[in-house]
Amino acid sequence: MNSIAGAVFGKSVMHRQASHRWHASTRQTLPAERGAARRLTWLLAMVAGLGSAGCSLQPAAKGPAMDNFIRRQGDRLMDGPNEYRFISVNIPNLHYVEDDMRFSQSMPFRLPDDYEINDALGTVGQMGGQVVRIYALPIRRADDCDNVPRYITGPGAFNEEAFVALDRVLVAAHRHGVRLIVPFVDQWSWWGGQAELAAFRGKTLKDCWTDPQLIDDYKQIIAFVVNRRNTVTGVCYRNDPAILAWETGNELNAPASWTQQIAAFIKSIDHNHLVIDGATYDTIPKDRLEDPNVDFVQTHHYEKDALAMIDRIQRNCQAARGHRPYHVGEFGFLGTQSLQAVMDTVIQQRATGALLWSLRYRSRDGGFYWHHEPAGGDLFKAYHWPGFEAGEAYDERGMMRLLRAKAYEIRGLTPPAIPAPSSPCLVSADDGGRVSWRGSVGATCYDVQRAEWPLGGWLTVAHGVSEAQAQYQPQFTDDSTSLGKSYRYRVVARNHTGCSAPSKPSGLVRISHRTLVDELRNDSQIFLKQGKLQFRQNEARKVKEDCHRLSGDPDSAIVYHAHGRISAVRLFVYSHAEPKDIQIAFSPDCKKFEPVDPDVQRTTTFGEKVYGFLKADLYTVKPKAQDSRYVKIVFKTDAQLGRVEVEYVSAH
Repeated sequence: MNSIAGAVFGKSVMHRQASHRWHASTRQTLPAERGAARRLTWLLAMVAGLGSAGCSLQPAAKGPAMDNFIRRQGDRLMDGPNEYRFISVNIPNLHYVEDDMRFSQSMPFRLPDDYEINDALGTVGQMGGQVVRIYALPIRRADDCDNVPRYITGPGAFNEEAFVALDRVLVAAHRHGVRLIVPFVDQWSWWGGQAELAAFRGKTLKDCWTDPQLIDDYKQIIAFVVNRRNTVTGVCYRNDPAILAWETGNELNAPASWTQQIAAFIKSIDHNHLVIDGATYDTIPKDRLEDPNVDFVQTHHYEKDALAMIDRIQRNCQAARGHRPYHVGEFGFLGTQSLQAVMDTVIQQRATGALLWSLRYRSRDGGFYWHHEPAGGDLFKAYHWPGFEAGEAYDERGMMRLLRAKAYEIRGLTPPAIPAPSSPCLVSADDGGRVSWRGSVGATCYDVQRAEWPLGGWLTVAHGVSEAQAQYQPQFTDDSTSLGKSYRYRVVARNHTGCSAPSKPSGLVRISHRTLVDELRNDSQIFLKQGKLQFRQNEARKVKEDCHRLSGDPDSAIVYHAHGRISAVRLFVYSHAEPKDIQIAFSPDCKKFEPVDPDVQRTTTFGEKVYGFLKADLYTVKPKAQDSRYVKIVFKTDAQLGRVEVEYVSAH
């Protein structure tokens, strides 16, 4: 699937490997290295407590042990004496976040931390998925800034900081009993692919399949990855059973001669792992089924109706039967009933498996990462487990339940009960009552609790709060505080099984104001509306993944009423135009409004020219009059309003 590229803050640490060195890496696995693989369980136990930013990792239900490398037996995969089948998900950003769409963040790429990696793989384990396919290794683009942490930065040049993130993904894969499919390089240029690899040498995409130098560069990438020694466990990737298979690339559209050469090279330096052909799209070429170095074949499916998708998958099953294991590497963008029929076909046709596109996990900053899918008819977004009301338009909750059922059905198992969630981790609580936390795998909602200092008794101030209602913003705002009092906050996670222990409490917060927050899902917070207004949910990728916005014709307006004296207003605005295309005015009585010029902080998101991202403008303004209780927001252009925050000093 095509991914949208961006960039990340952070220093890139360069690791260079001379091209002549990879030839020496074709040796066979040494017995001592096999022993290192057996020591993984002990090593992983030593690092299981690693956390980030003061929060320890959530306890994980122990995943299935990885005592064996997965092998091919005819047209089946085997885990020791047992057939190995799976229904699971693609997590394209497991090793490389492409969705850091915080409002004032200009670059959407960064490397995941331990919390995020474990949230993702703990989710897959709870869903019953034994396999995750990540996306390809990002390659530096000509338009990249210096601080973009691509994995591959030039011929023989590798970003060590990025590969350490992949090391930690493998650690977590063992922890949760989930194996990885790892494609090497992408056909597409969204975050750097074959064309960028060729451009390092002043050549073009079409040269990749025949040019000896470019083929040598590709082999050098493979050798570096396959022979890499994990910085956490000390085990070489080629000896790590958490890797299910290497994939020659993503949707490469490569000729058979190139695939034959690359597959043979992978096999020459790694006798433990399977090789998947990643050079095709929705049909299996006959030559891939005859290549002795291709163990495993796949196709990707985004047909517009279920019958067409099922027909193509059935024909691929028939073609692969008796030759190679076959799985559906990507599928999606159809309704729940249609995708159920697709998964039933995979199960009944004895295909090895299927991987839904795609799942996004929780962010270290609170809430989830989001990814609107333009190819999904402006409807589908990446899925979040266990599904939330925010995804009702594409039946996220129903699809997640179905996927879990099928993940166990294909293995001949009955799904176990989902456990109560583990304790969440509070990230921040501010003097306006805004609270953020890192959620827990399997949690459907949260209760927010508050204790007044120095009394200390805990009071639940909100029941059933969803962490998926706001994108890249605090999940909850407490509007029942008292000015000047000091509080601590904590959060409890819940699902249908039970409740977690409370999070560790926040530090002491002294309330200086209340905050009226409107995420603009509807008009419930708006006091007055004037002119032609429209609530919008479309094209969320272009507006920082903000799923709910308001736009209006020129001179249309909305008015908010604060139950106290307004001290400041913040508007989160998306626009193609110049700043100050929104007018803000204040009034004590909603009769005469006095306009005030705002301060505007503009953010241009990396990739604006290619992907059509709108500029993100944060308006901050304070009223001139001390008794202002109403604020009027007037649209002057086609700007879209994503969020309103009105700070006020309570009259109570």
